[in-house]
Amino acid sequence: MAVVLLTGFDPFDGADRNPSADAVNAVAAAYDGPHELVVATLPVAFEASAHRLRTLIAAHSPDVVIATGLAAGSSRVAIERIGVNLIDARIPDNDGEQPVDAPSEAGGPAARFSTLPVKRLLQVLTAEGLPAQLSLSAGTYVCNHVLYTAVGAVRPDARAGFVHLPWSTTTVPAGGLHLADAQLARALRLIVDHALDAESTEAGGSIW
Repeated sequence: MAVVLLTGFDPFDGADRNPSADAVNAVAAAYDGPHELVVATLPVAFEASAHRLRTLIAAHSPDVVIATGLAAGSSRVAIERIGVNLIDARIPDNDGEQPVDAPSEAGGPAARFSTLPVKRLLQVLTAEGLPAQLSLSAGTYVCNHVLYTAVGAVRPDARAGFVHLPWSTTTVPAGGLHLADAQLARALRLIVDHALDAESTEAGGSIW
């Protein structure tokens, strides 16, 4: 039995809810799979999110870490491939901090790649009719910071990565792009179920 750590985020930037936390909690409430599922909601704050994530990893020694967050303005589930060692905060975090052109980890590598089977996960979601894509940028805000931190904090034989979710039907601001709550929960459940699959070797890159 594998230990899977699944995280979402608190609301931020004036929102009342964050669909990532809602989706994580929905998966947990209905989970009947073979893994030990540990769920948590992270603060939208650079220092506090990294501290909380490292504490959870130390406490549970997960085999898989799947962190999730909100990608407003999208209508697809975005499976991130890479986290960069850069913070450039467009807005302050929930603790009022707004680092500009600062490293996520002083002295750390320039980037860390997700160790989830990202192409395989895209295949699974697409086969289920769920709008999904691979992404080469998790931004430079707290989501990217958590991805970079997670990959560096897990055991060498563990897997870690990040998934961006759009707004849900019940959280989207008027007129915004979104997916149904059930679609977000279904996508996360499939990612949990297939996170330990072998990676696909099909071509899936882009020219630009």
